[in-house]
Amino acid sequence: MYDAIFKVVIFGDAGCGKTTLLKRYMTGLFIPDTRMTIGVDFETKNLAIDSVQVKLMVWDFAGEERFRFIFPKYIRGAMGGILLYDITNYSSLSHVYDWLSIMNGAHEQFPIILSGGKADLEVSREVTFDEGLKIARSMDLDDFIECSSKTGENIGTLFENLTKKMLNMAFTEQ
Repeated sequence: MYDAIFKVVIFGDAGCGKTTLLKRYMTGLFIPDTRMTIGVDFETKNLAIDSVQVKLMVWDFAGEERFRFIFPKYIRGAMGGILLYDITNYSSLSHVYDWLSIMNGAHEQFPIILSGGKADLEVSREVTFDEGLKIARSMDLDDFIECSSKTGENIGTLFENLTKKMLNMAFTEQ
């Protein structure tokens, strides 16, 4: 029995690590040889947050530009989102605005965390932590976290923080 069931969408440019992020969260393993997502992939995870039983239905949306036109349909019913960019690819951060504009204001209806992925690749970094934080604040997003699917750094924290924000929103609306 669940106290809450939430649909979560992970989105961002192709190659920024959405699938490896999801696989790391679901399995605890780094699976580097993932194939390009065609359309959308879907996983579920059960967790407890402060004794509240939650089921997350996590949708990994393809980042290829040719799939973006279907994105608004896939976010229907979402209660939270993770907008992922690659800290080693500045253009993936610059496309944050594009992703949010595709949502047509839906990002104001549920919490979204901006996350800089591939934080283990510090030597190849093109986007500073402060730049990511500045974008998250300027877009009025709900949080900013850098993470690494390879090392596992902040993966659990990312999903836990988003889940807490969704729970807070759900319980304050009742």
